[in-house]
Amino acid sequence: MTKFVILTACLALISSTTDAQTSGPGTGGSPAIASSMEATGTVSDYTPDTALVLDTGSGEPVHYKFAKKVAFSDADGKAVEASGLRKNVRVRVHYMRTGGDLIVDKVTLLE
Repeated sequence: MTKFVILTACLALISSTTDAQTSGPGTGGSPAIASSMEATGTVSDYTPDTALVLDTGSGEPVHYKFAKKVAFSDADGKAVEASGLRKNVRVRVHYMRTGGDLIVDKVTLLE
């Protein structure tokens, strides 16, 4: 009888811990998985070292935030200074969707 009580208590304990484990959106579990993408458009607004707004021509402008390290290059892939980035310049951005933010880690100046 004692073995039965101990076994029942163990099963109840195991069952309660597995029910308590949750993850996914809205549950406080793992963060959203980042996916890598690219977009091309014209810079409509730019804040150095912080963010840019890109007009892709498909409706509303898209807001991007800069990663801690951002690589800037020209159309040939050669590294350039960030000072080349300004309003009305055509660019391609490589970004990751992290949670609700679009985080840019590479900007290619196309003009």
